[in-house]
Amino acid sequence: MGTHMCMKFYWMLLLLLLSNGYLALGVEAENLSRPASVNIGCILSMSSIVNKVAKIAMDAAVEDVNSNPDILDGTKMNIIVHDSNYSGFLGIVEALRFMETNTMAIIGPQSSVIAHVISHIANELQVPLLSYAATDPTLSSLQYPFFVRTSPSDLFQMAAIAEIVDHYEWREVIAIYVDDDHGRNGIAALGDELAERRCQISFKAPFNKNPTIEDIRDVLIQVALTEARIVVVHTYADTGLDVFSVAKSMRMMERGFVWIATNWLTTILDSNTTLSSDVLENVQGVLALRIHTPNSQLKRNFISRWKKLESKEAQNDSLGLNTFALYAYDTVWILARAIDAFFREGGNISFTKDPKLSGLQGGKLQFSNMSIFDGGILLLRKILQVNMTGVTGPVQFTSDKNLIRPAFEVVNVIGTGRRIGYWSNYSGLSIEPPEIFYGKPPNRSSANQKLYSVIWPGQTTQKPRGWAFPQNGRELKIGVPNRVSFREFVGVVPGTDQFQGFCIDVFTAAQSLLPYALPYKLVPYGDGHSNPTDTDLVRLITAGVFDAAVGDIAIITNRTKMVDFTQPYIESGLVVVASVKKSNSRPFAFLRPFTPKMWGVTAVFFLIVGAVVWILEHRLNDDFRGPPRRQMITVLWFSFSTLFFAHRENTVSTLGRFVLIIWLFVVLILNSSYTASLTSILTVQQLYSPIKGIESLQNSNDPIGYQEGSFARNYLIEELNIKESRLVPLNLPEDYARALRAGPHNGGVAAIIDERAYIELFLSTRCEFSIIGQEFTKNGWGFAFPQDSPLAVDMSTAILKLSENGDLQRIHDKWLLRSACSSQNTKLEVDRLELKSFSGLFVICGVACLIALLVYFILILRQFRSRQAEPESPNVSTRSRRIQTFLTFVDEKVEPEGSRSKRRQLEASSNRSLDEQNFSPKRNHSEITSARST
Repeated sequence: MGTHMCMKFYWMLLLLLLSNGYLALGVEAENLSRPASVNIGCILSMSSIVNKVAKIAMDAAVEDVNSNPDILDGTKMNIIVHDSNYSGFLGIVEALRFMETNTMAIIGPQSSVIAHVISHIANELQVPLLSYAATDPTLSSLQYPFFVRTSPSDLFQMAAIAEIVDHYEWREVIAIYVDDDHGRNGIAALGDELAERRCQISFKAPFNKNPTIEDIRDVLIQVALTEARIVVVHTYADTGLDVFSVAKSMRMMERGFVWIATNWLTTILDSNTTLSSDVLENVQGVLALRIHTPNSQLKRNFISRWKKLESKEAQNDSLGLNTFALYAYDTVWILARAIDAFFREGGNISFTKDPKLSGLQGGKLQFSNMSIFDGGILLLRKILQVNMTGVTGPVQFTSDKNLIRPAFEVVNVIGTGRRIGYWSNYSGLSIEPPEIFYGKPPNRSSANQKLYSVIWPGQTTQKPRGWAFPQNGRELKIGVPNRVSFREFVGVVPGTDQFQGFCIDVFTAAQSLLPYALPYKLVPYGDGHSNPTDTDLVRLITAGVFDAAVGDIAIITNRTKMVDFTQPYIESGLVVVASVKKSNSRPFAFLRPFTPKMWGVTAVFFLIVGAVVWILEHRLNDDFRGPPRRQMITVLWFSFSTLFFAHRENTVSTLGRFVLIIWLFVVLILNSSYTASLTSILTVQQLYSPIKGIESLQNSNDPIGYQEGSFARNYLIEELNIKESRLVPLNLPEDYARALRAGPHNGGVAAIIDERAYIELFLSTRCEFSIIGQEFTKNGWGFAFPQDSPLAVDMSTAILKLSENGDLQRIHDKWLLRSACSSQNTKLEVDRLELKSFSGLFVICGVACLIALLVYFILILRQFRSRQAEPESPNVSTRSRRIQTFLTFVDEKVEPEGSRSKRRQLEASSNRSLDEQNFSPKRNHSEITSARST
């Protein structure tokens, strides 16, 4: 037993030793697979102040990584820096040199242009390329799988600018940019973001990478000649400062302009703490963006270290900390964590000769020494899987290789700059840091989009309009319809090339209220022999023939799809006008309040109610009894006397009174309605027309007139389905009158359909015609401008001012007020009272009669059956006899219930008196004896 226990102990000890040995061997194998150091390439343009600051931050990150035992497990990170000096060619050369030294990854470059070129090398040799400053959005495409951006893309920066433009309700911007991959692709992204918000880039002003002052001046002259005043500057630091310097000298940094700079400006302000006062003066009032990094303990610790790091690396320069330096610091840490995960998954540093390069000879460039990094795909995957918290906040990549939660600060450059708000793709514009919104549901409503007040260029707090009339000396070419009729609205002054009329005066008055000069020239449109089509005039605006259109132009749906209209300056819908006749002199005018059907139904109900009351009262009421002739006269008299509430017959039954009350209420309503309608007919001069409105025209085949060139023609055909053959074009007001007088059977028309403004002017001197019915469309007239034209908004504001101060009404009275026809005591014939207006009353009365009759006959049948329950002789059991008996029973006179009660009371009182006499003690002896003998 003891021996057995000893053997067990021996074997357990042996297994324990073996397991520890294998574990030690595994650890040693892992350590052996890790090299003592890894080479990381870095391509920078060291003449850039941004890269000078970033270099200090990367050196600090390498030092922190190599001194941290929890990362890389003893492997040292070695960064080799090469200077590309802003040259794409040198960038390529330096990248190829890295490929000869077994480099695992490359950090940089700053320039998007160089990044585009080097990305091809990274793709070929499968070496990850990490950039903290190449912000071109197209670098994230599938074309460059080995490119990883470790800072927010310009795609989000442009979205922030577009949202700022939309927030201030501007619609057009001007883009100034460097004409390279960085500038073009960034502005393209801005155009897409603006289009989503119904805004646009109205003018693009590119220049080369190294422009002279004269080049910049030429570009800004073109900008000054445009109408938009919202300028977005997307360029490099040195060039951008030159742009603002030239703009300042050209007086373009004054009131009315809005300048928005991308994050290059805040980077300069943060990095260079020794900017001169002249440079700062040039950018006062500019809006700029800065990449937002959340406030954290890691960030505060790094900021506190910065002064020491900066003084150590740059003894002669005073460099401030910018956001790109923070992202450069985190980029080193991202790569370090990815390399650590790469080694933990068994990755090793090995390279394979690229067969495509083996036969190339390049002088000092040994292409045959360049190899493909075997672990490049694994390292790229580990980079994109990094999930850490750095000095810039949470670091994590989305599926499209962008950092999560991109956010920017909105800075108003006053002094060295003040923050007026934030933007993030989660919450939009806000005055609170975006971190507080991440735990809440997203809310992008306009009420939540806020920024603090801005001091704009020119030291003003009033929001600029964002638009001004261009100072290029060109006059606006405004098309005006050359009308041949209704020239009171718009027409050419005879013998001149000038215009006059209501529409022209409104336009002139509104133009005078604009806060800027508006040079324009009115150009006639039309042949002068017939009215032109306003839709064709509007279409010429979209074709660029005219810059605007002024005149009697109706605002209708298909035109609003082509141009923008101002606020309507006159209301004008389609109406029907026809000939009318006086109709109050007819001898039987008293019959006109009711339609024939109404008169017939009313008369029938008088008879019905009289008959029903007779039935209900016949057995009880002596007024409704007697010979048949008398009863018929009584029914007729009673029925029609209720019209005047003059009936003499009393009703004694409850059901009869119920029916009579309902009927008298109906008669009261009929009397009131008839009296009111007849009073209107006899006291107001009435006009009669066989046309009742647009409905009667639709249901007939008579010809219809319309004004030539008006939209009424298409409306009648397309919307009301009226045959085109029925439509007759007319030009002059005299043509209108002639066609209406002739009528539809003598070569004229039954009615004319036109806009109310024209018809009111036409009717002001022609009293034999009138508008029939109501307007069947609602629209107005406005001035037309190209879509998204700010001039349309300014003119609308001016028209509203004209309306508020009364000038618009005064202009109307000047041209359109006529008083030849007095219509205050004349109106179209009032519609006759129809049966449908009183059908409810008749239904109520009819139902009351039916209910009363039904209850009455039920009571009669019950009484008849109770009498039939008495014994009868056999010879009265036939059906005819029973019917005769029932009719006799119905015709019997019955005392009313009240009369019978009184009779019973009288009989009972009489009986009691007799009893008292019979039992009185004073009776005489003879009476008692007689009674006894009896």
